[in-house]
Amino acid sequence: MTAHAAPPDRPPRSGAELCAQVAELAEEAERQSRDGVSESAPMESALVESALVESALAGKIADDLAEAVGPAAEQERLLVVDRLERLREALAALALGIARSHGRLAWFLARAGIVLAPVLQWRAPGTDQVQASGGIVLPTPDEISDAEDAVRRLHSALTRTSTAAVGPQAGPPPGPTAVT
Repeated sequence: MTAHAAPPDRPPRSGAELCAQVAELAEEAERQSRDGVSESAPMESALVESALVESALAGKIADDLAEAVGPAAEQERLLVVDRLERLREALAALALGIARSHGRLAWFLARAGIVLAPVLQWRAPGTDQVQASGGIVLPTPDEISDAEDAVRRLHSALTRTSTAAVGPQAGPPPGPTAVT
């Protein structure tokens, strides 16, 4: 197996919306996959098996993300504290996925966790939890919605990953796989 140079690990752009950062991350991961971060050698069957395991794990993580953060209309009916709890559940699903994966999937999940890290600093209105600096970070409704949309984009990207490795019989959606 010949490894190709991986793109530099750029820190997330400051000030950019979480959803836009996740879209950029998904596009970069898809570009890596298309360009072939590694070339298969005589161990082709082991690589296929590894791809199937990675595909199954990506599908499981996608399911966990969908369970944590539901459709926008459903999420918006919840209290802020419940929305934050669900976002943190999504981060927990990412962390568990990182622990169970390696290679490109681990890289992708780790970068997604970095993008969503601000969620860990947010507090629900009315909570008495004060950060060490003495301030409470209250997310705006737009910030919460943006983070939820970012989780939905991750779900979509991971779902495509899980169906792409299974092969044409499972039928990934036709056309480009870029996140929209």
